[in-house]
Amino acid sequence: QVQLVESGGDLVQAGGSLTLACAASGSSFNINVMGWYRQAPGKQRELVAMITRDSTTTYADSVKGRFAISRDNAKNTVVLQMNSLKPEDTAVYYCKAITIQRAYWGRGTQVTVSS
Repeated sequence: QVQLVESGGDLVQAGGSLTLACAASGSSFNINVMGWYRQAPGKQRELVAMITRDSTTTYADSVKGRFAISRDNAKNTVVLQMNSLKPEDTAVYYCKAITIQRAYWGRGTQVTVSS
């Protein structure tokens, strides 16, 4: 089992920055991929960014050049640095961890960007 706890969500003005962090515990040594997803009201959950154990990254087109994902395998953490935030970035952000057996989700952290 893997437990994920997100932190860092907040209310921020457009153009501002936020840093989200996700800490994994439990059988975290089995984690291959970690990522961030988001879900806005009335919309489906979507991929924001993901990173493999060897630090290969993938980003949604909507956040390329603004967001950066990083990972510390020793500390079992993944960080999402979000810059130049826009109102359309407003959503609940979820951390996801994928092992060989299954995927795990955190409970989410709210990010609200005011215009």
